[in-house]
Amino acid sequence: MPTQTDAGAGRVRRPSVTDVARLAGVSVGTVSNVLNRPDRVAGATRERVLAAIEELGFVRNASARQLRSGEITTIGAVLLDIANPFFTEIARGIEDRLAVDDLTLMLASSDENPDREARYLRLFAEHGVRGLLATPSHGSIDALLAVQDKGIPVVLLDHVSPVPELGSVAVDDVTGAGLAITHLLEQGHRRIAFVNGPMTLRQCVDRRDGVVQTLTEHGLDPAEALVELGVDNLNADAGAAALDDLLDRPGPRPTAVFCVNDLTALGVLRALREHGVPVPEEMAVVGYDDVSFASMLTTPLTSVRQPMHTLGWTAADILLRSGAGEPEQVVFTPELVVRASSDPAPEARPRFGLAATRRGGRIAGWPR
Repeated sequence: MPTQTDAGAGRVRRPSVTDVARLAGVSVGTVSNVLNRPDRVAGATRERVLAAIEELGFVRNASARQLRSGEITTIGAVLLDIANPFFTEIARGIEDRLAVDDLTLMLASSDENPDREARYLRLFAEHGVRGLLATPSHGSIDALLAVQDKGIPVVLLDHVSPVPELGSVAVDDVTGAGLAITHLLEQGHRRIAFVNGPMTLRQCVDRRDGVVQTLTEHGLDPAEALVELGVDNLNADAGAAALDDLLDRPGPRPTAVFCVNDLTALGVLRALREHGVPVPEEMAVVGYDDVSFASMLTTPLTSVRQPMHTLGWTAADILLRSGAGEPEQVVFTPELVVRASSDPAPEARPRFGLAATRRGGRIAGWPR
């Protein structure tokens, strides 16, 4: 059967579903449908995928077989909060990848609690899972290394692996936060609030680093340009409480708020509405993740988009190929999706004198 060699490492690996998708010029989801639900795929596309499978010598279940101990194999996943749409979409990506090899998913939420995480790790091991995906809740990976030492392959999800023994899939959050802050600076904002979560979470640390680095690179002193608002939980109620705190503080009010995720941004938007602060006229808001509701709000939310489904799919794919060579560590680059919530700062908008005239109920020349 044809094999491929990883560049620079000399490791031989079996062709993956991703390789088939790339050769056939389709998505990995289409390959999944050809393997599991061929009636959903147009004939010409199905034939192209089958030809790619033949050319690459892809064998269904070839890599997953290393994880099997019987007819049905369960893969465990411990995520921070499955109520968060970000992790819901990740879970769907995991499920879609596992479906290719007729595997099932056992899902749990740590609620950002290390003790709860440890309990689920123990339960998954007792239930005989043959692989584990996990987002560490407190920065430490010792418990996950202990699981892998017992012969259960582990891949870190939404977390960069600090050791070569663990595979991982993550997003460059320093760059992502930098995209958000650069956008706000380009819109004229010079005093920005940052709603951030616990610094025990890698994502919160990296996003803060991105904020501070970007302000500094643009010649601003973070001590003067940044107002930091810490929250214990990454949900809407915490975001609303942070905004209440911001409005109660003395001194110049920031003209923009960058939130560590979209759920906290949702709470910020709700609190701004309750306080009668118009968005974006008096306060711009930017979130992070670009979950499904971001574009559906009354004022659509500008957000840093993470490839959520792809994160889940790729993590599961790496897990199923974990015996084919050294663990893979993949980092994706996010992108900024600009919407109405982050229009220019008030001081950056055009000014008009007494000679300004009104046309159709608005000042002539004023942006619509």
